Amino acid sequence: MFTSDKACFISFEGIDGSGKSTQAKLFLDRLIKNGKQGILVREPGGTPISEEIRQVLLTKVNRQMVARTEALLMTASRSQLTKEVILPNLEQNRWIIADRYADSTLAYQGGGRELNLDWLLDLNKFATYELEPNVTFFIDILPKEALRRKKYTEDRIEAEGIAFQKQVRQTYLELAKQFSDRIIVIDGHMSKEKIQNNIWDEIKRRYF
Repeated sequence: MFTSDKACFISFEGIDGSGKSTQAKLFLDRLIKNGKQGILVREPGGTPISEEIRQVLLTKVNRQMVARTEALLMTASRSQLTKEVILPNLEQNRWIIADRYADSTLAYQGGGRELNLDWLLDLNKFATYELEPNVTFFIDILPKEALRRKKYTEDRIEAEGIAFQKQVRQTYLELAKQFSDRIIVIDGHMSKEKIQNNIWDEIKRRYF
């Protein structure tokens, strides 16, 4: 059982098919079993407005969407989620477990779409009210393995292909070096149980 009363904001990042969503859910379940209150949020989405933006972003018919529009819509969804859900729940001392957050914009629209990272960093700060996760777990997996794992219909961004995912992954790794105090790289090729134990051990080391 944890002894600390401090609620934290934990985000999970990774390329499509990395297993980050599974790990986020497993972590929340484990957290609750250890007596903590928490909620799981996803991006883009998480509020009625954000879910509507998600539909615009991910539907395949919108292939003509330009990179700047994509970045602005992503951060618009994030801003609504942050103000409406994340900040109020943190104030109520509930842990926030996020399936993607601001780093996704840096990796996908920065690395994948090749938009300026400094501009995206400023945009993220504005959208998130300068809120950052306490810890971010980047579940690192090779794009070819992520592609092999997929058993579902791809959305507009997932359908960009393996070269795009390679650029996204490389940007995540660069971000992990730049923000090494916050971003923890986890080998996503391990079993999901081993990955979860490593994540759990890191949180206990930092906060308990």
